[in-house]
Amino acid sequence: MKLKRDFYNRDTVIVAKELLGKTLVHNINGKVLKGKIVETEAYLGVIDKAAHSYGGKRTARVEIMYGPSGRAYIYIIYGMYYLLNVVTKEEGTPEAVLIRGIEPLEGIEDMALNRYKKSLDELTKKQIINLTNGPGKLSKAMNIEKSLNGEDLCGDRLYIEEGLNDKFDIITDKRIGIDYAEEARDFPLRFYIESNKYVSKILKK
Repeated sequence: MKLKRDFYNRDTVIVAKELLGKTLVHNINGKVLKGKIVETEAYLGVIDKAAHSYGGKRTARVEIMYGPSGRAYIYIIYGMYYLLNVVTKEEGTPEAVLIRGIEPLEGIEDMALNRYKKSLDELTKKQIINLTNGPGKLSKAMNIEKSLNGEDLCGDRLYIEEGLNDKFDIITDKRIGIDYAEEARDFPLRFYIESNKYVSKILKK
C-alpha cells in the first residue's frame, strides 16, 4: 500500500524513523525498481545549520521544501550525484528527510546496469553491496534524477510503499558529511537499521 500524504505531514524525526523498512518505488519506462529503505537523515529546516533552508533561506532550489509534504526534493552535489529527499511537515515549514541507503528488492538487474553498465552476474560481492549503500549511489541505481524534483510521492511514478513489517532495531547516530554545520553536525538525526549491509557508513564510537 502506497504511503499517503498524512504520513509525511508530521514531525520530521518521526517520519525519518518510520521510513525505515518502507519500500521506495520508481516506475520508469515500463520497469519497476524497488528498494527497502535502510538509512535516513532528518533535516530540520530553519533551526538546522545543515539544512538548505537554515535561517529561512528561500531560493529557487529550496522552494520545494516550503511546499506541501510528500514531495521529492532532489538536488545535485559535486556536479554528478543526485540526492533524494522527502519533504515533511505542513506547507511553509521547510524540512525534509534524506534517503541515505536502500536494500535492492526488485529490478536489481536494471540497477546494476544503471550503476556499473554491467549485468548483475558480472558484479563482485562488493559491487553488489555498493549498488545502493549511499544517497548518490541509490539515486543512480534507481535512475532518480533532477527531472523528478518536486514529484508528488503520492503519485504513480516515484513513491514509497508500506514495507514487509519485518522486525528490526533502529540505530541513532550523527549525520554524515556536514562538518560545515557547526553544532548541527553533532545532532543525532541519522537513523538506520542495525546490521543491514546496505547502510552507507557506521561511525566508530
